[in-house]
Amino acid sequence: MIWYPYQQMKTMRTPYEIVDAEGVYLYTKDNKLIDSVSSWWSVIHGYKHPEMNAAILEQVNRFSHVMLGGLTHEPVQRLSQKLEEFLPGDLNYCFFSDSGSVAVEVALKMALQYCMNRGDRRRTMILALEHAYHGDTFKTMEVGDDEDYHFVLRAYGPSQYVVHVPTEIEALEMAFAQYGEKLTCFLVEPLLQGAGGMRMYGSSFLKRARELCNQYGVLLIFDEVATGFGRTGHRFAADLVLPDILVLGKALTGGYIGHAVTVANRKVYEAFYDDAPDHALMHGPTFMGNALACAAALKSIQLFESQDYLSKIRRIEEITQRELADLTDPRIQEVRIMGGCACVEVKDPATLQGWQQFAYQQGVFNRPFLNYMYTMVPYIISEEELTQVLRTMKAWFTNS
Repeated sequence: MIWYPYQQMKTMRTPYEIVDAEGVYLYTKDNKLIDSVSSWWSVIHGYKHPEMNAAILEQVNRFSHVMLGGLTHEPVQRLSQKLEEFLPGDLNYCFFSDSGSVAVEVALKMALQYCMNRGDRRRTMILALEHAYHGDTFKTMEVGDDEDYHFVLRAYGPSQYVVHVPTEIEALEMAFAQYGEKLTCFLVEPLLQGAGGMRMYGSSFLKRARELCNQYGVLLIFDEVATGFGRTGHRFAADLVLPDILVLGKALTGGYIGHAVTVANRKVYEAFYDDAPDHALMHGPTFMGNALACAAALKSIQLFESQDYLSKIRRIEEITQRELADLTDPRIQEVRIMGGCACVEVKDPATLQGWQQFAYQQGVFNRPFLNYMYTMVPYIISEEELTQVLRTMKAWFTNS
């Protein structure tokens, strides 16, 4: 029996069974659906992309996987080199893992050991954002701030190691003044907080965070698992403000295979580069640097660059702004749009009861959560397809 995610198994609706997928479409036995959430924000090139398929098939005919313990291979070497060229600043040191949550765990472990390797054991605390979501493994739950996901941690009580702040500069400055000498890192979802409610904020907060991290000797970590590869309208938020550690996942492989990477700058890396064995990063996911995933990631980045995806994303944002400009309803709290993401926040989650089934009948797959109806469409979507998604969202408020 399948145990499905984020569901009460006793009361859940039967999930839609997908029998095929191509482009932006998911196919059930009796319907054709535009995937308006890109399979949890990852399938940026759509499904069954011929170049992505060919890259994976070419690699599988060589080998699918070998461990990186004592071995290496060309795909992981090429991907590391490509990321070094592709990412801003000196974010050059790639540690691969098999999911975004694990990659964030690695980043937090790096930050703590960075301090230990430098002989500073006072720094054990983490600063994170209110409404943060960084994954469902234990440390990522601890740094998260949403009991709808992580209520299981009530068993442990409040964490003595994590402080949360809103995306307000004054609150940020107060937190650094109070805890700055004890912090290992400041971990943020930059510009767009996804699972915490599609909350959007400006780069001025990140710029001030960078200044404060420099002032207090704190590492700045960007969790761009969701925001990376154009979702905010920028390639990466790290192009605007440079972190010390960057975490990528989801769209890294075009959504074809689960894989992630934690990328450190030279300062962080050099704290581990030593003759002392206990200064090594003692971490090693079995499938880190998986050859198929690396082949997919290399092709995904090539498509992103060669087909000018940032222009596609700007066009998605323009169409979304146009189509949702007249969306008003007393049940709506706010409509938010940034890059390739749009969110309609409602005042009462009951407003969205039945929305998923309504969308299905209109040829759209959408999966709201809590108070949030949102889209994160594949970047290859046509104007006609995107308009269908957005007008279906508007039709829900007209017809419900």
